[in-house]
Amino acid sequence: MPAAATQHQALALLSAEAVRERAGRMLDIGLRGGLAHFTIDLDRMDAVADAVLAVTRKAYSTLDIPFHARWRHFVIGGADRWAVKAEAASWPDRAARARAEFDLAIVSVLLDAGAGPTWRYRDDVTGQSIGRSEGLALASLDMFASGAFSAEARDPFRVDADVIASLPLARLQAGFQVTDANPMVGLAGRADLLRRLGRLLAARPDVFALADRPRPGGLFDRLAAHARKGVIAAPAILAEVLQQLGPIWPSRLSLAGIPLGDCWRHPALKMGDATDGLVPLHKLSQWLSYSLIEPLQRAGLEVTDIDGLTGLAEYRNGGLFVDLDVLRLRDPEDKERAHEVDSTLVVEWRALTVALLDLLATRIRTRLDRSAEELPLASILEGGTWAAGRAAAFARRADGAPPLKVISDGTVF
Repeated sequence: MPAAATQHQALALLSAEAVRERAGRMLDIGLRGGLAHFTIDLDRMDAVADAVLAVTRKAYSTLDIPFHARWRHFVIGGADRWAVKAEAASWPDRAARARAEFDLAIVSVLLDAGAGPTWRYRDDVTGQSIGRSEGLALASLDMFASGAFSAEARDPFRVDADVIASLPLARLQAGFQVTDANPMVGLAGRADLLRRLGRLLAARPDVFALADRPRPGGLFDRLAAHARKGVIAAPAILAEVLQQLGPIWPSRLSLAGIPLGDCWRHPALKMGDATDGLVPLHKLSQWLSYSLIEPLQRAGLEVTDIDGLTGLAEYRNGGLFVDLDVLRLRDPEDKERAHEVDSTLVVEWRALTVALLDLLATRIRTRLDRSAEELPLASILEGGTWAAGRAAAFARRADGAPPLKVISDGTVF
């Protein structure tokens, strides 16, 4: 019988290293035929590499590829909406801009779970109706820029704890233009997540109010204080995000009293200790960590070991491997069923996605004769796997829906 869990074991699961290591174990189990729902055909990986390189070369012909981060979704029709606003603003120093960008990135990413295939956001500037992640990004940016989350009328570019702690559902509903004719998946879950964030910020002034009233941007000051000679490693950003923001997630699994966030059980994963069966993925937290790198860099800090973070276990990356037959369902009828996010099928799918992205990155770099430093995983995701997953989905399904149906509460995908 395994010994009782320790806090050290629990905290170890709150890391990119644990995500990568356990995803790799799941892939090994799958390659031995030990998973209940998927078989794996690595011979199809060359076709995936072809698809990713095709969209990458089309979008970034010089192969100068930015990181996969929230900032890319603020570019509409070639115009970077946030950059225009930020450059026009008067910042007292670089740290002030970084705090605002942390505020924006954290709230926008937390609002970025799947919206469903029918929801659209009408852009007042272009008149376009924009769906999915781009629409969610623009809606959250418009709310942020209008001061929807600020307690100061003269300073709209901020998110204040007391404002979001009591955020009315109707404010998000209006901001996202949600109606009976324009429904959004998981709206109530998103509102609850922001309220949880507000309460956490207010309760932790030692973390989030180092240079101002409690706000998400306080995390910038904490990270800057932890940097050594102006250098911070990307996995350290994730560790802080997971440990400091972890309590906002709806109650799922915990270990030794520590909530584990985006971490799930799978019976095939045997560790021989109290962490048996636990599969951490931390998709939104890693997406957020990628999105915090550029504000840190703009503030003058150097971010290292960007490849220490992992690929993102979400439906575009995962759908790419299903649609291109690297991952094959043992029961084809599972494509017609809806699956809970904690089901063994979904846990398998997401963990295998993380491990396969590492294998794919190696193939992409070999084809392009680039090193990991020259072409980090964050750029391959952007170039990249996410776009190729979307293209594959639309080529096979008119609405571009993922190949598997996942029942989401708006806080995972």
